[in-house]
Amino acid sequence: MILEVAILNVIPGQEDAFLKAFDKARLIISKMTGYITHQLKRCVENVSQFILLVEWEKLTDHTEGFRQSKEYQEWKGLLHHFYDPFPTVEHYETI
Repeated sequence: MILEVAILNVIPGQEDAFLKAFDKARLIISKMTGYITHQLKRCVENVSQFILLVEWEKLTDHTEGFRQSKEYQEWKGLLHHFYDPFPTVEHYETI
């Protein structure tokens, strides 16, 4: 299992719109091959910051399967305009 971790800094004032868009986007990612589960959490100290945790069966399910799919283009259209700066995404494995 691979854990994708993304810190999402949403443009202040756009948090409600982001959450509404994410509700649609979660349906996209949940249907992808290799997807296991995800969590979206909101920072208590900074309400414009979120963390997205996605579990994938293997790294390539995210980096190739999802990111190179037509579904990713829809995900990107729904969410990417909310971020400033654009998030860094890292992957973790259990030791």
